[in-house]
Amino acid sequence: MNPILECRGLTKRYSKKEALSSVDFTIERGRIIGLLGPNGSGKTTLIKLVSGLLTPTSGEILINGEKPGIGTKKIVSYLPERTYLNDWMRVRDIIGFFSDFYENFRPEKAYDMLSRLNIDPGDRLKTMSKGTKEKVQLILVMSREAELYLLDEPIGGVDPAARDYILNTILTNYQENASVVISTHLISDIEQVLEDVIFLSKGQVALSESVDNIREKHQKSVDALFREVFKC
Repeated sequence: MNPILECRGLTKRYSKKEALSSVDFTIERGRIIGLLGPNGSGKTTLIKLVSGLLTPTSGEILINGEKPGIGTKKIVSYLPERTYLNDWMRVRDIIGFFSDFYENFRPEKAYDMLSRLNIDPGDRLKTMSKGTKEKVQLILVMSREAELYLLDEPIGGVDPAARDYILNTILTNYQENASVVISTHLISDIEQVLEDVIFLSKGQVALSESVDNIREKHQKSVDALFREVFKC
């Protein structure tokens, strides 16, 4: 079976600044991957490149064997760090929009998750807190039957009490052969769900390894190893 994502020599420059430099890694299907690194390490740039919002300066990205484009957008579900939905819209209207736009969107799944979080589909986004808006956005992303989910700081704006539910929402709402990439700085909060990690440092891959190997080889948690590598 083809890997769901391959990056080969991936480089991205903004004017004279290099955000990513010769990044190489492969993500297999059916895995949950932590994309970890300090601020400015290139995490969001990498996610935007894979989602097709940016184009590489050099190197190659393959999603299910294809370069990012119309075909890959059908199988990639992307959660940006910042809310992009219009405040005046009601949640049910956004669900209708997603249903029309994405063939693999499942509105019944969205309504079920909204109910579990006690979010009224008739509410407008402008009446919601920042954390509730982010929950709605995550629900929309996870209601697609995608093959690759790219989640940029999915728990950054929610209170600690809601984080376990958010992580459970991620874990229980993706297909068996799909993979989930989670970019976050809250490593200790998500470590228990990760199977692999990629550490980014100054636009380069500092480490790409399974969580089991890290614990066996380094005798450390992912959070402890991260703090050691980046001297947090």
